[in-house]
Amino acid sequence: MIKLRTYIFIDSLQPQLAEYLGTTSQGFLPIPGDASLWIETAPGMAIHRLTDTALKSTKVRLGQQVVERSFGTLEVHHEDQGEVRQAGEAILKMIEQTVDQRQKCKVAWTETIRALEPDHAVNVNRQGRRGSMILPGMSMFILETDPAGYIVYAANEAEKAANVTLVDVRAFGAFGRLTLAGKEADIDEAAKAAMSAINGLTGVEK
Repeated sequence: MIKLRTYIFIDSLQPQLAEYLGTTSQGFLPIPGDASLWIETAPGMAIHRLTDTALKSTKVRLGQQVVERSFGTLEVHHEDQGEVRQAGEAILKMIEQTVDQRQKCKVAWTETIRALEPDHAVNVNRQGRRGSMILPGMSMFILETDPAGYIVYAANEAEKAANVTLVDVRAFGAFGRLTLAGKEADIDEAAKAAMSAINGLTGVEK
């Protein structure tokens, strides 16, 4: 049986997140404003069947497909929200599940570091960063989710809510990780939006 770990529809990819995804995408690049669907499954190999269903039933473009032994992830996008929603419906029908049967998102870790010291900022920037740099004196919000795919939704909602800098988003593996930087008030607003977004998701307990 295919386990639906993550199922997230994003109505409009925010500019920084869309450009960030372009640095990691192995497929067709999304652009700001595209609607996006993120799905994560267990076992990982099952993601091929879901990808095939989405592409054959709609006009969506495949941006990401990551196949690990334990988990598999796909991302599809299109400028037309209807196409993306239809792709999701086709996948759910194929696996005979509903959105409410996805795994519920859990917060594995969250913290805000205020007025980052220069040495700390340098090390954060060197840790596999693909987004923008964090500068000394900025505040930093970090979030870790289980499953990993939900972190993209948190990042998108945070960017909608506040003027922050996207430093890193890691949406694959056992846990998802998000790093944001900015002025203290903006970071607090972004953190509030991110937490509200993921806490509002339905699902079943692991």
